[in-house]
Amino acid sequence: MAAPQSFYELYRRTSSIGMALTDTLDDLISERRIEPQLAMKILANFDRSITEVLADKVKARLTFKGHLDTYRFCDEVWTFLIKDVTFKMENSSQSVTADKVKIVSCNSKKPGDPQ
Repeated sequence: MAAPQSFYELYRRTSSIGMALTDTLDDLISERRIEPQLAMKILANFDRSITEVLADKVKARLTFKGHLDTYRFCDEVWTFLIKDVTFKMENSSQSVTADKVKIVSCNSKKPGDPQ
């Protein structure tokens, strides 16, 4: 039997759909409609699915320009804080601007995978 794979839990806390799923599961646990173990299995399935879909299905390209305010590298995670950012989608003349943007980046290898 293959060893279970681990996936980042990042999208649970940083995406609207991940936060909505987590809130809904918390409500179901509070109402005693599901067991916490089932909620953990659902979240693990979400982690796997969202990682696979983003890697395989999303092909859009985005460029951005801005002023790097601060950056850090801690526990294998890069964090960049950028000011006065302009985003442009490939094949589009439209742009979007933001005063501040936080980018969190982690290794594309799953935790526990060999290098």
